Amino acid sequence: MAGENVLQVTDADFDPQVIKADLPTLVDFWAPWCGPCKAIAPVVNELAAEYAGRVKMCKMNVDENPATPGKYGIRAIPTLILFKGGKVVDQIVGAVGKTQLIALIGKAL
Repeated sequence: MAGENVLQVTDADFDPQVIKADLPTLVDFWAPWCGPCKAIAPVVNELAAEYAGRVKMCKMNVDENPATPGKYGIRAIPTLILFKGGKVVDQIVGAVGKTQLIALIGKAL
C-alpha cells in the first residue's frame, strides 16, 4: 500500500523516524481491512512524490503497532497526523481529498 516515497513505520522506529525527523512528517495510521484507508492511499503516495525532500510521508499499520496509535488517541482510521520538530501540528480523520491534505501539509512548511 505504500509507494516508493512512503516509509512504513512501527512502534519500534516511530521516534527516530518521525519524532526526531529533520523534515515535517505526515503519518497515515491505517489498517489493511479499512476501505477508506485504501481509498486515501494513492493520494498519500502521490503527495509523497510531490513533496519528496520537503515532507516525509509515513504509514503505520495500527493492527501491528498498537502502542503509537494509543499514545496519540487514534480512535478512527484513517487518521493522518502531521508532525514537525517532534510535535503534532494538526491531524485529519477520515478519507479526505488531496486539497485538504495539501492544506494540512502547508501548515508545516
